[in-house]
Amino acid sequence: MNDLGALFDRHIATEFVDKDPDATMATMADNPTLYHVPVGTGGRGRDQVAQFYRDHFIPAWPPDVEITPLSRTVDSARVVDEFIVNFTHDRVMDFWLPRIPPTGRKVSLPHVVIVGFEGDKVLYEHIYWDQASLLVQLGLLDPSSLPVTGSDQARGLTDASLPLNWILQ
Repeated sequence: MNDLGALFDRHIATEFVDKDPDATMATMADNPTLYHVPVGTGGRGRDQVAQFYRDHFIPAWPPDVEITPLSRTVDSARVVDEFIVNFTHDRVMDFWLPRIPPTGRKVSLPHVVIVGFEGDKVLYEHIYWDQASLLVQLGLLDPSSLPVTGSDQARGLTDASLPLNWILQ
């Protein structure tokens, strides 16, 4: 049996450490799917996924990106990771923010990714985050009259001193 957690860690390293689209594709099955659920970006099939990684995803990450793991669940065919991505929005990131120029603001955003495997290769990634929280942090959505939390969403996962239910006030 493959260590699916280690396989996914290698896949992530090719994206965020090596920043190598070809190495990333080498970790993927013949007919992969990458789907960023909140905005509908990614690709289906080897050519679309490779083009997405090469032209949109891998080169768009700011140099200060940090990924903080929170939890991982592994079964015989899948990895489910919960993590926080921190970065400064200092460049165009059209895979997340189509038509939005850089704001220079710091972002701290929880994610969940569900990764399926075919043998020792990534078959699919379904990636979830709260787009409203991202937009609040970039100053593009006013949270004053909406039930959205901005960066407090991530802080609530890592800082037990942050009071819960403050939004109910």
